[in-house]
Amino acid sequence: MEFNKRDVNIKLARIATPIAIQGVVTATLSMVDNLMVGRLGEVELAAVGVAGQIFMVHYLVLFGILSGCATFMAQFYGTRDMANIRKVVGFGFTALAGLGITFFLISNLCTDWVLSIYADDAAVKELAAVYLRINSFSFLLLAFSAPFEMAFKATQQVRIPLLISMVVFSSNTIINYILIFGKLGFPALGVAGAALGTLAARILQVGMNAVFAFRSKNEFRGSVRSYFGWNRELIRRIIKNATPTTINEFLWSLGQTMFVAAFTRIGTTAYAAYQAANAIFNIFNFAAFSLGDAALILIGEKLGEGKVTIIVGVVIGLGTVLVASPLAGLFKLSEEGIRYTYLVLLMLGLTLPLDIYCGSMVAGVLRGGGDTRFSMIVECSTVWFIAVPLAFISALVWHLPVHLAFLMTRLEAVIKAGIFVKRYISKKWMNTVIEDL
Repeated sequence: MEFNKRDVNIKLARIATPIAIQGVVTATLSMVDNLMVGRLGEVELAAVGVAGQIFMVHYLVLFGILSGCATFMAQFYGTRDMANIRKVVGFGFTALAGLGITFFLISNLCTDWVLSIYADDAAVKELAAVYLRINSFSFLLLAFSAPFEMAFKATQQVRIPLLISMVVFSSNTIINYILIFGKLGFPALGVAGAALGTLAARILQVGMNAVFAFRSKNEFRGSVRSYFGWNRELIRRIIKNATPTTINEFLWSLGQTMFVAAFTRIGTTAYAAYQAANAIFNIFNFAAFSLGDAALILIGEKLGEGKVTIIVGVVIGLGTVLVASPLAGLFKLSEEGIRYTYLVLLMLGLTLPLDIYCGSMVAGVLRGGGDTRFSMIVECSTVWFIAVPLAFISALVWHLPVHLAFLMTRLEAVIKAGIFVKRYISKKWMNTVIEDL
């Protein structure tokens, strides 16, 4: 398929910039939450981090479902078929509602069992349970807001989710500050205040998405009914395309949470440092990975040759290394905790180029080309057969400090990157998913 590469690069920059900024805003929000709770102490920070593992699994399964849907949204946008875009969004609502209800029930009915997977410390588990139960309503709210935000991106209305993220970020930060530390006459609620602040921001997010989705200027605007009444063949193809991405994200995210299960066994201080480092690193990480979203949009529309350069990873990774020392001291951790935070940040920064390449290939190129099954097999097998065993062996057998235990898990990224290079060169990832619909 022939088209002007310069035009594609310009368009990529125009679309990627708001998406990348949104990623930074989202990541910064996570850091602000962790920074505020981190001012309370290592136990509080560890508790929010442990509870956050359930939210991470939910969000990445949600992302897997929406990635499968987004391939269709983007390709339908290429043919300007807004009616079918609405039907894909409606399917997303339904699928995510089922997912949200499942996670809500597990979080409230099996709280202690779930948290016991990730922590042994009774004090950490007690505070984590408070955060999880309060914030569990977010699982239901995201079922409404997330499909709309993906549709805005797929139809290249990228400024809308950016604006929503900025408003949500601001409101969450303010409410968290008030409720965590007891400002403006409110009681100091600590971890519970952080959960309430996040929940309030999610409610606002739902309202803003509804306003923008049903306003006259929205490209895919339609009646509520037009989001349903699905074509059986369309839904069959969405499920076929989304199933590998959903399984992929579930197994991959579950594997990532196993790092927490391993590292908490090293000690609460070690895990608190790991959590603090990740909160800081996500600012850099989300911006880089947001390029994958832009690649998905463009490749879905034209099946073009999406290039996400390793140079981006090198620059951002170097930036992480340079700021690691001053940022490690932002959290109220022990001297040992601060040192471990700094060392984990170094490991994250040095291995970022590999993560960016692999993430962009999975979330951007391969899924944008409909090659979801292959990416699922590679992602799940490398994390479960390489990274997770190395995490537990490093922590429980070799008794390595947390930064070296984490570094051992990075062997996964090296192997995965090599596999994706070969797949990209083969061009077997190029598929069209909406043909004959």
